[in-house]
Amino acid sequence: MRKIDIFTHIWPKAFHEALQKQTGQMKDMHRRSEAIPMMTDLDRRFRVMDMFDGYQQILSLASPPPDAVGDRAAWRELSRIGSDGMAELCRKYPDRFPSFIASVAMRDPEGAIEEARRAIKDLGACGIQIYTNVNGKALDAPEFRPVFKAMENLGKPVWIHPARTAKFPDYQTEELSLYEIWWTFGWPYESSVAQARIVFSKMLDEMPNLKIIIHHAGGMVPFFEGRVGPGWDMLGARTSHMDYRPLLKELKKRPLDYFKMFYADTATFGSKSALVCALDFYGIDHVLFASDAPFDPEGGPMYIRETLRVIDSLDISKEDREKIYYKNACRLLGIQ
Repeated sequence: MRKIDIFTHIWPKAFHEALQKQTGQMKDMHRRSEAIPMMTDLDRRFRVMDMFDGYQQILSLASPPPDAVGDRAAWRELSRIGSDGMAELCRKYPDRFPSFIASVAMRDPEGAIEEARRAIKDLGACGIQIYTNVNGKALDAPEFRPVFKAMENLGKPVWIHPARTAKFPDYQTEELSLYEIWWTFGWPYESSVAQARIVFSKMLDEMPNLKIIIHHAGGMVPFFEGRVGPGWDMLGARTSHMDYRPLLKELKKRPLDYFKMFYADTATFGSKSALVCALDFYGIDHVLFASDAPFDPEGGPMYIRETLRVIDSLDISKEDREKIYYKNACRLLGIQ
């Protein structure tokens, strides 16, 4: 059976070199990315991919976002180099890489729209990747609205990747997060907050055809369906500094119904219960196969292998399994 992994990370050679010039010595998460051979070694990537029958990858740049450092000119250059590098790989190896996701610099909305259009119309990108916050600013800020509107008009999805570092402390009395809590629990929180801000900003009322894919099975949202559903039906009941009741009346749907408009991937690091939870929440037509390769203890194959194992163990029909593995991706991304 064909399998299209919609969220795998890479640093094409030219992009890696340009990124090093901007950031200097890599630190923390970015240093780990650089240390994984499959991130930059194409031969290693092919050896891993060949372990799995019918396996293909949608390419995306690994963090940091292109606007993490530097100025507007540097952000645009990194985005362009990244898109060009991934597009070249897709042209050269179409059987391995059916398409790629362009990374855009949201701190430069005008440039982000230009790069999204160029990458999609000229290079064949199937969407764009952004992060759950833009240098600490929420995605529902007014200046980012045109980027989402452009993507709705282009008819391609937006991938949202979590972004948080150790600089987000676990407690207000501390300066840094300990034990990588910022990653283990912070990233699912980031993904959940991003969905909530998009929902309550009425963005999905303004852009009903906007398609957004949330990494890691939707973060915390599926597990907390009771809070997202009946809990948020009483929005304002627990708040004294602001009256949220008018907002509930202005929304065209229940908050819960907006959350179910998002798409999620299967990158749960081999957790069957998490995947079952996501499928129950988003529905079979809104879940797409992704492994998050190569970020695993084995440098690539483990997350692919374990994700395949979990999907194959689900008590679902062959038709539904095909939807998860490739049919949903073909439909949503426009892949043949």
